[in-house]
Amino acid sequence: MSQPNILIIMSDEHAPMFSSVYGHPIARTPNMQRLAELGATFDAAYCNSPLCMPSRMSFMSGRFASQIGSWDNVTPLRSEVVTWAHRLRDVGYDVALSGKQHFGGSDQLHGFQQQLARDLHAERYHPIHTWDDGIVPAEQPWHEVYNAGPGWSEELDCDELAQQRALEYLRDPARKRRPWALNVSFIAPHFPYIAPQKYWDMYPPEQMDLPQLPDGHLANLHPMAQRIRLMFGFPQFPDEVVRRARAAYYALISYFDAKIGELLEALEATGQAENTVIIHLSDHGDMNGEHGMWRKSNFYEASARVPLQIAWRGQIPAGQRISQVCSLVDVAATICDIAGDVCPLPLDGESLLPLLTQGDSHWKDEAFCEYLAHGSDRPMAMLRRGRFKLNYSWGEPPELYDIEADPGEFRNLAGDADYAGIVATLQADLLAEWDPAALDRQVRSSQRQQQYIEARFGAGWRASS
Repeated sequence: MSQPNILIIMSDEHAPMFSSVYGHPIARTPNMQRLAELGATFDAAYCNSPLCMPSRMSFMSGRFASQIGSWDNVTPLRSEVVTWAHRLRDVGYDVALSGKQHFGGSDQLHGFQQQLARDLHAERYHPIHTWDDGIVPAEQPWHEVYNAGPGWSEELDCDELAQQRALEYLRDPARKRRPWALNVSFIAPHFPYIAPQKYWDMYPPEQMDLPQLPDGHLANLHPMAQRIRLMFGFPQFPDEVVRRARAAYYALISYFDAKIGELLEALEATGQAENTVIIHLSDHGDMNGEHGMWRKSNFYEASARVPLQIAWRGQIPAGQRISQVCSLVDVAATICDIAGDVCPLPLDGESLLPLLTQGDSHWKDEAFCEYLAHGSDRPMAMLRRGRFKLNYSWGEPPELYDIEADPGEFRNLAGDADYAGIVATLQADLLAEWDPAALDRQVRSSQRQQQYIEARFGAGWRASS
């Protein structure tokens, strides 16, 4: 078979630094370590929008969220937008989805030939938050942190079903007849922070670490972060509450990691491991208490960075650590490159294969990320190039961080005269093709129209959007 199979294993809300393969001293991820030994692990991979739907629609289309008009959890991908699933079908692949991809509206496939399981987050109602209303403070502290602990949830039911159906798909003799691409996608470790007892027991709360919070740091956060803390209800939670929430988050990561192991075993048992590309990634991270925040929706490393591992026996050298910067649109381009995509329509990313196979010295070494959803009241974007990351919030002072020297992002260099040239260059490049004023008009118009229809006719309009 000249075209390899492609297995995409996707988690939800997994910040890579909370994994043993990325150096965390507590969170155990032995199967991620196994993948690292089989292929390449990226140390600076980013999502293109730190929120479920826009991140996943960007990944599926290989286009930035603002290019496809999918900027929040209530603006689904339009059916005419070409995805990598369409592209792979066009060159002969059987393309299947098992689990979450957060497709909204009536189109639940967007190029996939079948959904094997259930997409819980696509089924659920997401409220409309309009920028016109400004930042509405949360009425109480975010309950998910207080509710963390052992147990079971509907989310875990969905993950079990996604895994069961994915394993059935891999074991089906029909997989031998043509190349296939399977996107098996889990909700873990996304909140609720409720973990199966087996994994909860691995992480006694009293032994958990606490976020890094230097004295005075929370009071000096950028207005972007202050808005998020206010709207989502993130006070400085008591240490014992934080430890329990982090314990549950680590437990869910280990739960997901076990799923990776089961999928790898299925490939081996069915004789498909030699001819299957394995791609492991997440849609965005989770702040997990860092910088006084939880969830995502910002450009700090724990929110915008994602785990990324790619293994392909005989083609990608094993045991690689890739330090160059990339993003999920590059992964979409890589999937298309591997499959032999012939679609002439544009992609916003570049294939990672030259970097993986030849150590490409000409790699762009940058990632663009944008945020156009709730928790903000204006367009925001990030450009990381090399060691520097610029955070841009329209109408507010920028932030600049040297991620190599300051991985915790505690020293904003934007006001330092020694870095003025770097700020000016990165900001000019970020704004060259990204127009915050135009996006502000587009997003607000979309929100007003959605709010009008829902207020008068209910939320059922989304089912046919």
